[in-house]
Amino acid sequence: MRHSFYHTKVIKEAADPSATTTMKPLHNPDVDALFDTILSLKNRDECYAFFEDACTIKEILDISQRLKAARMLSAGANYADVSRETGMSTATISRVSKCLDYGAGGYRLVIERSGDASDTDKS
Repeated sequence: MRHSFYHTKVIKEAADPSATTTMKPLHNPDVDALFDTILSLKNRDECYAFFEDACTIKEILDISQRLKAARMLSAGANYADVSRETGMSTATISRVSKCLDYGAGGYRLVIERSGDASDTDKS
């Protein structure tokens, strides 16, 4: 359960904003190649094709659900509202919230960039 230990360590460090969290196990040439591949996708249809091949449906839905939770929390929703709307556990919502507050800024970046654009067709 090395992954669980590492995940727990990152969350504990993230709870202290003065702690520096490094994601060395994440940053490697294989992950760089994955992200470069994702960046090469040109539209929503290409994203669907790649992610349907690369991930399980549950993995894709879990990521989209976490993004929805991040959007709701950023808009001021409480955990109960997010849980009711998404069906997510409060533990997962808490993790998303911690990432919003102390994470690398990824959720906030995509939320700011997407705005209402997520409702438009990009295929």
